[in-house]
Amino acid sequence: MAWELKIDKAVFKELKKFPANNAKRLIEVIENLPFNPFFGDLQKMHGKENVWRRRIGSYRLFFELYTEQKIIFVYWVERRTSKTY
Repeated sequence: MAWELKIDKAVFKELKKFPANNAKRLIEVIENLPFNPFFGDLQKMHGKENVWRRRIGSYRLFFELYTEQKIIFVYWVERRTSKTY
């Protein structure tokens, strides 16, 4: 059974700010999350329950994983800079 994918509206707003080729790559990654959310350069965020970060080039995708309900909630995407974290 595949995971259910939920995406915050803020993600779509942020994707519009990125160059088209980068936004397309990020969208492909987001679309493939329900098939295997643990694939790729993934790291659990310390001190936060269910929050994960996936690195996609110079971009970071933040999402919450609810394993019992099989839900993925993508809530933020941003370009990695020296001020990101």
